[in-house]
Amino acid sequence: MIGDARQTELVETLVTLADTLVAGYDVIDLLQTLVERCAAILDAADVGIILVDSDGDLETVASTNERSHLLDLMQLDAGTGPCVEAYLSGTVVSVTDIADVEERWPVFAAGARQLGYASSHSVPLRLRDSTLGALNVFRDRPGTLSDDDIVAAKALADVATIGILQERAIRRADIAREQLQHALDSRVIIEQAKGVLAQSHNVDMDAAFKLLRQTSRNSGTPIGVTAHAVVDGSLVIPL
Repeated sequence: MIGDARQTELVETLVTLADTLVAGYDVIDLLQTLVERCAAILDAADVGIILVDSDGDLETVASTNERSHLLDLMQLDAGTGPCVEAYLSGTVVSVTDIADVEERWPVFAAGARQLGYASSHSVPLRLRDSTLGALNVFRDRPGTLSDDDIVAAKALADVATIGILQERAIRRADIAREQLQHALDSRVIIEQAKGVLAQSHNVDMDAAFKLLRQTSRNSGTPIGVTAHAVVDGSLVIPL
């Protein structure tokens, strides 16, 4: 895809992907859409995305088909290849002819040749000093990426990075909200337990809370759980 047609396709893709980031999006679906659009824009045979997980291992999360998925897996299993190099170096790694890297990356070269690829180009997914993974572009002919191709690939990689970080931020926010709600819910039952203890032991609320807290610590049980037991009558705390 060249000229105005590619520019139009790129703009439409960026708008489409930006729309999916507004609310309630599925990051896997976002990345799958991105690799499919990227293949068309860059006139590639296939495109895939690898990401680093919480344990520091690289995994394939999106690919245009099983062929590119398989080649990514070959590289990840071997721990070497242009996609791994792009992630580790944080720079674009281009293989203009698979035959040129047979000694450097024998597993990748053999796999690419067997699967019908002749060149590959890996663009890191970066945010400042952090690299999250790589966008991998495979072509069935030798050659370089043009300057326009590189600009387009980096723009799409940036969208992927933003999408991943947005999803992680939402997930962390959801966890934070759950933790906050749990704390609020626990506080309600704690207040009820304080009332029960204050009445049953004829003490003020501060003394009741100290008793509840000390019981919780002595038993190694969360204070909210102890409070529930006091309220439902399954736990009687002596004064």
